[in-house]
Amino acid sequence: MAYTPIDKSDEYFNTVLYNGSASTQNITGVNFQPDLVWIKTRSHAESHQLVDQVRGATKALMSNETSAEATYANGLSAFLSDGFTLPGGNNRYSDTGYTYASWNWLAGGTAVSNTDGSITSSVSANTTAGFSIVSYTGTGSTATVGHGLGTALAMIIAKTRDNGTISWVCYHQSLGANGIVQLNNTTAAQSVSGYWGTPNSTTFGLIGGGYDNNRSGENYIAYCFAEKKGYSKFGSFNGNGSADGTFVYTGFKPAFVMTKLSSGTGSWFLHDNKRNGYNGGNNYVYPNASDAELTTQLLDLTSNGFKMRFAGGANSSGTSIYMAFAENPLVTSGGTPTTAR
Repeated sequence: MAYTPIDKSDEYFNTVLYNGSASTQNITGVNFQPDLVWIKTRSHAESHQLVDQVRGATKALMSNETSAEATYANGLSAFLSDGFTLPGGNNRYSDTGYTYASWNWLAGGTAVSNTDGSITSSVSANTTAGFSIVSYTGTGSTATVGHGLGTALAMIIAKTRDNGTISWVCYHQSLGANGIVQLNNTTAAQSVSGYWGTPNSTTFGLIGGGYDNNRSGENYIAYCFAEKKGYSKFGSFNGNGSADGTFVYTGFKPAFVMTKLSSGTGSWFLHDNKRNGYNGGNNYVYPNASDAELTTQLLDLTSNGFKMRFAGGANSSGTSIYMAFAENPLVTSGGTPTTAR
């Protein structure tokens, strides 16, 4: 597939902050109609809420829980051309005295049928940005699922919608096709032979035997990502256990960084460029926990990557994985350099 450069990253991914309300409000400033909205209360301990276009507004999954899909009439009720609508009065989405962050991605709008795999899937795909939302039903037997991106996958974040006891499971290219890491847990990465089959430019695999990505008759959602030069990066790094931590080169100024110690036990950490907007104050949340926003300085966002600034967490002596999206590429497609803060 031909490479299409992305000069304006916020046309495909954007963080929007807002204050809650007890009444209906439209949250705007996203710059596009989002297909995936991930919302977290900053000021209070409430579960993360992930809502997408494929499952439909009002339907949420929680990244820090094994809970089955929930439907909230007073949750996110509609996707708008520049954001989304919140009826208000639900602490997890919008309520008086609460502050929130939303992370927004552009997929491909209304899902279409995809028959590339042995299981027919419904897919909303954005091949330019390397992001698709995939809905499928498990078979309990070895299978493949089409993802619609036309290039190799770098990461998959998947969850059964029906079962309230099953964890989120993630594929990351740094862990290989047998690697599994759980979004809602602190556990180290595991290895199960054949778990993701052989992810390729059209499909990813599902293991047989009723594992958590393929239980018979259960409905699943999978958020699939392909790496795009200058816009997204999915890699690993070795921490040094020092406050003068590892520098990770991404090739762009990050707008979003999520990390996880994969070689040992440790939380996920989610940072963005909006909640403080300067180094020395990059607040974070735990995707695997409901805790309110935390302020310990863990990393700096630089013009070409991120620099760890904490002796533990993802910078522990071990290996961590990460996913990152750009605020700016180093150089635009026209050859114009971009600048750091």
